[in-house]
Amino acid sequence: MEGFGDKKIIDLTLTLTNEMKGVSITEARNLTKDGWNASTLELYSHIGTHMDAPLHFEVNQQSIDEIAVERFIRQAWVVDLSDISPSAMITVADMAPIADNIQKGESLIIRTDWSKKLGTKSYRDELPRISEELAQWLGQKGVGLLAIEPPSVADVNNLEEVTKIHTILMEHDIIIVEGLTNLDALTKNQVILIATPLKIMRGDGAPARVLALE
Repeated sequence: MEGFGDKKIIDLTLTLTNEMKGVSITEARNLTKDGWNASTLELYSHIGTHMDAPLHFEVNQQSIDEIAVERFIRQAWVVDLSDISPSAMITVADMAPIADNIQKGESLIIRTDWSKKLGTKSYRDELPRISEELAQWLGQKGVGLLAIEPPSVADVNNLEEVTKIHTILMEHDIIIVEGLTNLDALTKNQVILIATPLKIMRGDGAPARVLALE
């Protein structure tokens, strides 16, 4: 894509469509009848590329509109796990390429190429997920934001696991961004990550536009 100064801008955001469960885009106005085109959007708060707020699991009462905006733009490290197996646990050992370099407050992007499975049963039901050990490690490292390709950091069919992993990350004040795409377009192991959610009052989460600057 066209650069920004000396930076290449890469869009890591899924396109919302009516084919997605949890999305309804209908005509509200059209140019011929009303003088302009407009749509009515009905969106599940955790659809597509989205950000979770601690309110999602009531780890605390912070909602999506209350997260400090300066946290949405940070240096991010990229870990390439594109050869990962379905349903695999992502562990601390997988972080070896960046373990000695990541600094407190920086973001982490985990590439799995899982977005290529969008629209298949595997996308939701066989996703690679964050192990409890890794969730604790990320907290100890002071990671500010964790961004992943699958629609969840944990097995969505296992409520205990989903609750535990989200809770550990959120208790360590780690922002969670799920549902990235296009990570195979990244060519560097460090980028500037921009993740901006819709500002929804008392929102438990929201769709987000996510960009990487190389």
